[in-house]
Amino acid sequence: MHYGYDKDDISALDAITEAQKIAFAPMLFQAALNLRDNGILSYLDKQSGRGRALNDIVDHCQIDEYAASLLLDMGLSGGIVYRKEGLFFIGKIGHFLLHDRMTRVNMDFTQDVCYQGLFSLKASLETKKPVGLKVFGDWPTIYPALSQLPDDARKSWFAFDHFYSDAAFNAALPHVFDLKPAQLYDVGGNTGKWSLRCCNYNPDVNVTILDLPQQIKTAEENVARHGMSERIKGYPIDMLSDAPLPGEADVWWMSQFLDCFSEEQIISILKKIHRVIKPDARVCILEIFWDAQRYEAGAFSLNASSLYFTCMANGNSRFYSYDVFLRCIEAAGFSVEKQIDALGVGHTLLICKKTGL
Repeated sequence: MHYGYDKDDISALDAITEAQKIAFAPMLFQAALNLRDNGILSYLDKQSGRGRALNDIVDHCQIDEYAASLLLDMGLSGGIVYRKEGLFFIGKIGHFLLHDRMTRVNMDFTQDVCYQGLFSLKASLETKKPVGLKVFGDWPTIYPALSQLPDDARKSWFAFDHFYSDAAFNAALPHVFDLKPAQLYDVGGNTGKWSLRCCNYNPDVNVTILDLPQQIKTAEENVARHGMSERIKGYPIDMLSDAPLPGEADVWWMSQFLDCFSEEQIISILKKIHRVIKPDARVCILEIFWDAQRYEAGAFSLNASSLYFTCMANGNSRFYSYDVFLRCIEAAGFSVEKQIDALGVGHTLLICKKTGL
């Protein structure tokens, strides 16, 4: 299903309520986070449908009455909990805040990576620089900083990144290896998770990870721990630089890599590959497009996450719509030979071939 957001059919009364939820969204988010992290949702969830009084919640969650009553009242307004005959119950929204993995990953990512920096969104939009990143240190983008982020931020960043790629990796492997690559380049390989998956899936393939020097160091350490150093090598490079690329790959793989760049930069990177790629090689791009999601929750999550790219990551990228991304591919001299949708959480695999400029 494709979400075009082409209707405005909400009633005026509902619209003003939704407007207030937006106006106080940070308060609702922090209340929900504290209802979760202080154990209130977990306690109510374990009651087998029985409600609990405020004093029971206070006794079992080691939080005082003032704090508990504040959080629960906001939870009522947010639909996270509900109250009947003086007793509190966990609601459906509270259930998913507690148990849904995507919700937990998104929430931790928002809190630990994005929350403080989003105050600088206006400046980031105006300058096309990740001004919010200053809350962690002085870096031009978040990518060379990943290994140096505070523990919570680093863990939440990688949990977010891996959640949206891991399931899609398993689904994409057969399609990639139908191409029978002997040499595969993992462009933007990060910690080497995809490279390791490839080598475990196929005993004959060799992989080269192309990434920033800081990331190559992390990837090589991870690869060594898995005993794959003979088959997986690192090639330190900034894909936006003029440094030369190797050109021996049968498959060039990029997973959620190109969404880290502006449209102009995407075209530049693909043109750089175009100049050295073998005529019979293929570029496999695994991306997630907000307008190609099965459910509206997916589209909403991706459009919200795009603000992270603006404010925290690099200032000029986003999760793209499919049409915009396709224009970039074609402008760089490639065409989409095969498109496989609905992989993992909502990814699309594009298998591209060189067509000329």
